[in-house]
Amino acid sequence: MNRKSTFISLLLLCMIVLTACATAAPTSTSSTTTNGNNSSSSQSADAANVTKANLNTASADDFIAVVPELGNRMVREVMEYRPDISIQQFRQEIGKYVDDAQVAEYEKYVYVPISINDSDSETLQQIPGLSADEATSLISARPFASTDDFLTKLSGYISADELTVAKTYLGGN
Repeated sequence: MNRKSTFISLLLLCMIVLTACATAAPTSTSSTTTNGNNSSSSQSADAANVTKANLNTASADDFIAVVPELGNRMVREVMEYRPDISIQQFRQEIGKYVDDAQVAEYEKYVYVPISINDSDSETLQQIPGLSADEATSLISARPFASTDDFLTKLSGYISADELTVAKTYLGGN
């Protein structure tokens, strides 16, 4: 009788632990940023409402939690090519493994940190609401003496909400 009670107790404990593990949600946000008010993992989500992971600092767990259908192999590839200095570099390197449509899908959930005086037009266009012409204007206005100078110029092109998001994309400038 004693062995049977011990076995049943152990079995119940295992079931409780498995249930708890299965329902636990990832909570790591050390290298991610949320754009807009709502976080979303839907592949068709609008880019302004998606949690994005910094390609240069996010952990493997962050990538898995943020980017839908990004398997362990692709996480290894993303991390292997660090540091990314432009979104074009990311496209080129990851494009070796998946087609352009899949690269574009991944881009909805990741970003390359922006260097205010060095980033190319494509990398600047990661900022929600910033067009190619506006990115070119920002590049023409370089060098910026400070991040505040850059943000002041940027605020002429995008909304206040988009500016808040843009601040999270800035690298160590």
